[in-house]
Amino acid sequence: MPSGVRDGAEAGRPVGGPGLGALLRSWRERALLTQEQVAARAGLNVRTVRRLEADELRRPRSASVRSLAVALGLDAAEVSVLTRAANGLSEGARPTPRQLPADAAAFIGRARELAVLDDVGDAATVVVTAIDGMAGVGKTALAVHAAYQLAPRFPDGDLFVDLHGYTRGMPAADPADALARVLEVLGVPGETIPQHLDDRAALYRSVLADRKMLIVLDNAADEAQVRPLLPGAGGCLVLVTSRRRLVGLDDARTVSVDVLPLADAIALFTGTAGEERVAGVPREVLAAVVRRCGLLPLAIRLAAARLKAHPAWSVRHLLQRLEEHQHPLSELRAGQHSVTAALDLSYQELTDTERRAYRLLGVHPGMDLAPDAAAALLATTVKRAATLLDRLLEVHLLQEPIPGRYRFHDLIRTHAAERAAGEEPESDRRAASARLLNHYSRAASAAMDLLYPYEADMRPRIAPGEVAPPAVADAAAWLEAELSNLLSLAQLAAEHGFSEHVRHLSATLHRCLRTRGRYAEAETLLERALSAAQAAEYRTGELEALLGLGEIRQMQCRYEAALEDSSRALAIACAIGHRAGELRALNGIGMVRGFQGEYARAAEHFEQALDIARAIGHRTGELDALIAAGNVHRIMGWYDTSADELARALVIARSIGHRTGELRALLGIGFIHLGRGAHGPATDYFTRALGLARGTGHRLGELDSLNGLGHLHRFQGRYEEAYDCYEQALRLACEIGNSNWQFEALHGMGRLQHARGQSDQALDCHRQALDLASDLHQPSDQARAHDGLAHAHAALGRPDHARRHWSEALTIMSVLGIDRTEETGVDAESIRAHLASADSHQLPAAGP
Repeated sequence: MPSGVRDGAEAGRPVGGPGLGALLRSWRERALLTQEQVAARAGLNVRTVRRLEADELRRPRSASVRSLAVALGLDAAEVSVLTRAANGLSEGARPTPRQLPADAAAFIGRARELAVLDDVGDAATVVVTAIDGMAGVGKTALAVHAAYQLAPRFPDGDLFVDLHGYTRGMPAADPADALARVLEVLGVPGETIPQHLDDRAALYRSVLADRKMLIVLDNAADEAQVRPLLPGAGGCLVLVTSRRRLVGLDDARTVSVDVLPLADAIALFTGTAGEERVAGVPREVLAAVVRRCGLLPLAIRLAAARLKAHPAWSVRHLLQRLEEHQHPLSELRAGQHSVTAALDLSYQELTDTERRAYRLLGVHPGMDLAPDAAAALLATTVKRAATLLDRLLEVHLLQEPIPGRYRFHDLIRTHAAERAAGEEPESDRRAASARLLNHYSRAASAAMDLLYPYEADMRPRIAPGEVAPPAVADAAAWLEAELSNLLSLAQLAAEHGFSEHVRHLSATLHRCLRTRGRYAEAETLLERALSAAQAAEYRTGELEALLGLGEIRQMQCRYEAALEDSSRALAIACAIGHRAGELRALNGIGMVRGFQGEYARAAEHFEQALDIARAIGHRTGELDALIAAGNVHRIMGWYDTSADELARALVIARSIGHRTGELRALLGIGFIHLGRGAHGPATDYFTRALGLARGTGHRLGELDSLNGLGHLHRFQGRYEEAYDCYEQALRLACEIGNSNWQFEALHGMGRLQHARGQSDQALDCHRQALDLASDLHQPSDQARAHDGLAHAHAALGRPDHARRHWSEALTIMSVLGIDRTEETGVDAESIRAHLASADSHQLPAAGP
């Protein structure tokens, strides 16, 4: 694609991962190939393959790495990992992940289950153990306790992932989103994580290939949710907990957890309440108490805590109180009524203020919360809220898995929600939800303003309230901790008619979700915002949601859907007179048209966007439209017009301190000079752009600059310098997982090899480039690749093959309604001339 058209893509940074030898061995075994077969497919000596797998050859040639990637059938994400390993790059000093929550202080029994879990077998294989059982039976406690005992055997750390399979008010975690979070923990930047589930799972398996890690997947819904999160090879141990028996997990061991044996239940009750509180109590009385608790560890702990908190109570008195409660939790099945009795008893022993806090905390839709969020929910001060949270923690109605963050156990959460529904007036519950939404919305705005200040005017605002907005010191850390809660709150807002908050959260979180590669969640949130806006007949909200959907689907290369969203947004913007929305929609449509090779139509949209930006005084919008229009006009051959637009863009960028805009303008002007054959000025602009890109960490700008410099060196016969630029660009594109720039680098390399007279190597490069262009659905780039293949075949004396590829290129351009591409020499007139030469057997000697 042309320079500037893909400026919306996100750049990445290097990631850590397994060694080169382990990666190659893992992928070869996956492909069921011998070393000899891989060597034959890659055109390498088998000794080279053996040395690579043994880590005896540390820095292989880039051409060898590309050949191995093709031979092993690697996808883009895996090629990125392989390239990094081949170049010896690493993330740097990252802490070993240690995510296990706190172990139970009074863990009792489960000797049989622990013995099974302790037997991990062959250290060189992945061991998966599925722990199943009813709610409250202690599956998570068992898994965590066993994990702490096993952790010393896994030096590369431990992961804990809550899959929310059976969590009230929350959907089961999407495996793709869970993988995105885990991959970030393992050192993979969010912007380089692939968008598809299968690609994320493949990258996850590759990263874990030579690590020994312990992984706990808690609260799984079913086998389908778990499978993508299982390592493929190496010495990892996975413990999975679920209310379902996961018999569909191949080769997984199963440990079914039942209620505690009577003796262990009595021991748990005694250990929690204290030996002195049960001294002299007949065993049958203790047995009656734990039976009334259903022999469930959760209920036993709560009942014992109540006894411990009331010195005047006897065990018999506790038993009498338990027997008075007969109302089970509505969603629990037979035999679970004793849990309700224990929870009701704990609840009734709270003060009025504490009971209200307990009820309203049950309104919170997320998994955990901090004291400031609790203060908003309870309409009190942060200090008072922290005191109430600590009180509920002391009586075992709350947990604190991370310092300063509190959460309910699933059963207690349900109980709190039922008490709220039964005892809090609906108006009070709705007011509490509104306070919570206001708190999180204002905090999210503050965090996003710190991280992305240049987009502040694009985000809606919640009206200021009586309470000052929360302070967000570390915006990135706050978003990481609260993103799950923000998404749950957006769902609550959509389900309970808080349409303004749905709009606010969808627009505010749009950039955050997009840069983290969490496209599915972004799309879901925007669709909720769209539905809410349509139900309320709120056209501005509908416009914002459609604009966001268009941008997300464009990132996913779903161009037709993106075009439809942006077109609908444009119609609404025009109907309601929303000029800024009209500007954004026109740019979105223009970008899609550019991706599809419809440059004239793209230019029309950018021109309209430019008129609007000037009319409303939107300087950033004017800058974006000028650069986009300048790049498209350059591709169309309108060099004077393009030069004028890009020169004006450069002035604006420098006047407002927009460094990215300055970089993009410099690149566009450099390509104009390149197209005109003015190599001196082109070198100056590309060199300045490269320095600016590297100085600001703008990876896409660095790629564009290297690509331009590679072309310059090639045109001037400096083939070694050209190869160095293309190879740097290819390596960087693979590192950040950008397929478009991998295409550009490979295509440039193909042209270079052709110029060198190495037509076989040119053929290989152009074939890889064509595959990438086809995967990206970029027909103009497909035409360029066909032209490169045609020239390579012509040089090899294959006129029929050359004619076929030139004909295909001409057909693509005809369908697109264009007579030229962005590449000099790849135009309809030149291709027809080549076809005529092929027909007369006078093939061209050189390509563009």
